[in-house]
Amino acid sequence: MKEFTKTLRDHGMKVTPQRIAIYDILMNTTEHPSAEVIYKKLAPIYPTMSLATVYKSLDVFKKAGLVQELNVGESSFRYDANTHSHPHIICTVCHKVDDVEEGIFSDLVDKVNSFTNYSIHRQQLYFYGLCPQCK
Repeated sequence: MKEFTKTLRDHGMKVTPQRIAIYDILMNTTEHPSAEVIYKKLAPIYPTMSLATVYKSLDVFKKAGLVQELNVGESSFRYDANTHSHPHIICTVCHKVDDVEEGIFSDLVDKVNSFTNYSIHRQQLYFYGLCPQCK
């Protein structure tokens, strides 16, 4: 959490109990929650916190490089505290989002780079299917 607070301060942003709680949820889950899910989890603890506060905090975190925003084809974004480029897999029934072991694609960026001659600085790769529970 020290690195989190230092990063916010280095970017000239306030460190608040609500921001710490939002980031703590993201750091301690593999569920890739939306802002609405985070808000519902924290509302009993922070009854005066608004959904707008969650959205603003997530935007601050994204700009500071503390989270990545995932567009998995829903009406809202999901968030991941693992900011390293890695693939995700999404269940088309229950909408669960999981990480895919990034080692599987260790040479993919190099192959795409050599094939296209682009200088790739980031990537997002999504797979869609049925999770084990929905199969």
